[in-house]
Amino acid sequence: MKIGVISDTHIPERALDLPKEIYTAFKDCELILHAGDLISIDVLKSLEKICPVTAVVGNMDSPEVRAKLKEKEVINVGNFKIGLIHGKGHPKNLLDVIKDAFNDRLDVIVFGHSHTPLNEKQEGTLYFNPGSPTDTMFSPYRSYGILEIDNDIKGTIVKIS
Repeated sequence: MKIGVISDTHIPERALDLPKEIYTAFKDCELILHAGDLISIDVLKSLEKICPVTAVVGNMDSPEVRAKLKEKEVINVGNFKIGLIHGKGHPKNLLDVIKDAFNDRLDVIVFGHSHTPLNEKQEGTLYFNPGSPTDTMFSPYRSYGILEIDNDIKGTIVKIS
């Protein structure tokens, strides 16, 4: 299974739409995860035209987005459990906040907030932040992520040119 992962789109503040590359890359995905800070609900509507989407609310999201989405989700994909959350607070402590947010043992925790890509396994859990596809305020490049699941879960950060 291929899962497209995106966060911190900040549309229409940082861009009017997602980069075209994302629509192409997510075309053969079976699921899209959005880790918050959509800003506009239109981002969700655009992604839902590709395939099913699970999204969570971020700290910068509009009241319309806040009314529709939860703060965190746990998604079962085959034998794997994926936690989805935006995150909050200073980026220095973000992993601690993320780890404390879930009571369950998870195979992957997808998060955003820092705009800084991360693809790192710690104590059996993959911590995966796709970065931002529209903003380079806290990262040297724009990016998104792909999770591939078969007997294991592999994460890839994709830089947007």
